[in-house]
Amino acid sequence: MVPVDVRKLHRWPLLILALAASGGCMVGPDYRPPSAPVASEWIASGNPSVQSALPVTRDWWRAFADPTLDLLVDMAYGQNLSLQAAGLRVLQSQATRGIAVGGLFPQTQSLRAVYEHDVTSQKTGSSVLGLTTFDGFRAGLDVAWEVDLWGRFRRGIEAADGELLASLADYDDVLTSLVGQVASTYLQIRVAEARLALAEGNVRVQRDSLRITQIRFEAGGTSELDVQQALSQLTDTEALIPARQIEIAQARNALAVLLGMPPAELGDLLGVSAGIPQAPPTVAVGIPADLIRRRPDVRAAERRLAAQSARIGVALSDLLPRLQLVGSVGLNADDAAKFFEGRAFEAVAGPQFAWPILNYGRLINQVRVQDATFQAQVATFTNTVLTAQQEVENALVGYTRGADQVGHLDKAVAAANRAVDLSLIQYREGAADFTRVLTAQQAKLDEDDALAISRGNVSLSVIDLYRALGGGWELRSGRDVVPEGVKTEMADRTWWGDLLDADQRAQNVDGDGTDLPAVTDSWWPQW
Repeated sequence: MVPVDVRKLHRWPLLILALAASGGCMVGPDYRPPSAPVASEWIASGNPSVQSALPVTRDWWRAFADPTLDLLVDMAYGQNLSLQAAGLRVLQSQATRGIAVGGLFPQTQSLRAVYEHDVTSQKTGSSVLGLTTFDGFRAGLDVAWEVDLWGRFRRGIEAADGELLASLADYDDVLTSLVGQVASTYLQIRVAEARLALAEGNVRVQRDSLRITQIRFEAGGTSELDVQQALSQLTDTEALIPARQIEIAQARNALAVLLGMPPAELGDLLGVSAGIPQAPPTVAVGIPADLIRRRPDVRAAERRLAAQSARIGVALSDLLPRLQLVGSVGLNADDAAKFFEGRAFEAVAGPQFAWPILNYGRLINQVRVQDATFQAQVATFTNTVLTAQQEVENALVGYTRGADQVGHLDKAVAAANRAVDLSLIQYREGAADFTRVLTAQQAKLDEDDALAISRGNVSLSVIDLYRALGGGWELRSGRDVVPEGVKTEMADRTWWGDLLDADQRAQNVDGDGTDLPAVTDSWWPQW
């Protein structure tokens, strides 16, 4: 790195010229990842259900032991359109990097061919006594190559590398979110189905109660008030059934879009519900420091920070002299028959030197813009790390405390069921009025529904936890980020060279998911 203090450039012209003669320099800061505030352990690390010593499970959704969920995740990975768009943005960033690499080579290469027919007067003045005509034939190749003295083009490649790896991390982020969305939407469907079944079960119980009140009313053992109260409660419970059916239908429609298909094509894919998928008894969460390596949005923010650091060097290089090698070879003749004679050949070559000494106000402020942008992205990166820890902690407390809530509600449901049985027995025997039956049945309905919601929330907390931990993007291991069918369509439309080859993208997910050796190690233009 060659440190450059823009405030003292005008004092060191000889130093600048010496550096220009040496070549191979790269001005601007060499990037170093910033430190971020990361806790040493999770708040819930002492809970026996939270295993901090184990790494995050890659295929965490399989912990629910639900084959339907496994099938849905695989289908979404292969068909989701938002994920396909994210993969194509990786390809777009790869092509953009190819543009940056091309800057290292002659920037201007143009073939020219010119024919001229000129007519001029033989004399000057107002009187034209005659005209002279001649032809001109010229053809040649013009080349201009700016030498990368200060690393301007190489810093540009660094920036493109950062954006390429950030786009891959964005793809992983979309994939992580997709897996979480599929799992949570599927879980919402199962919870709604369970609540629907509970509502239908309570309807059956309340219909029996209504029948008992009608029998007693007809026998003169009670007033019509009991009948109407029983009927009111029954119809209220029946009204819950279409509400649950709406929830199921809307969640199914959302799931179909995640799978990349029209809602009507979902059909019987979900099969018969086996109940709410139960959360695993323990979760593997690793340590907080793993978030910086694992979580895709954190990786994307860090890679964009590296790209912005390189842009500072690009802006600094604009303050320094530029050396350009130019050349031209061609043929020049005034007669077509003489065009290919040796005398028609001409060539010119030489260096060009440029130093924008009168533009420092504009150029220095451009450096400041890039530096301020870098510092803003440092804050963005740090905030992303903090937000990631917040999301993990929220999911952990939802998982651990939610499990306690389920335990309490289990007991409450058992007590509510017993209370309904006792109240009906007492009502039949005339030992209690119907208000007690109504109260017990309403409490049973509420407790049943609360237990189903709580069980679903615990499982949803597991999904949120693994999504916050960045689990799931490993699905792309051994696979390209652009589906084969899409690549075939693109190849039929545009010549892509070897950019569509699968081996041009990283498939190693044992590390941090940012390995692209076939791309980022190459400075050869991709023709």
